[in-house]
Amino acid sequence: MFTGTAEFDLLLPGDSRSLKDKRGYVRPIIAALRKFDVSVAEVDSLDLHARAGIGVAVVAAESAHVRDVLDRCERLVAARPEVELLSVRRRLHGDDE
Repeated sequence: MFTGTAEFDLLLPGDSRSLKDKRGYVRPIIAALRKFDVSVAEVDSLDLHARAGIGVAVVAAESAHVRDVLDRCERLVAARPEVELLSVRRRLHGDDE
């Protein structure tokens, strides 16, 4: 069994001046990521209007599948024109740990 996680640090547009505005940007991204059958949630910068941290976790029998799913998630987030992807932190855990 292999598990993988990714945390995306996002910069939101300047018109995100309230937590309600922030939700308008974060919710569609989370909904799109769920289509990859991953667990996903907003995990960081919860009280900041212009930043968001979104975490993704996936479990699979093969490490290649975990990497593939995380790659697809990263491409999806990076392709969103309304946000800027500042950084991605990824981890892979396998049977040998």
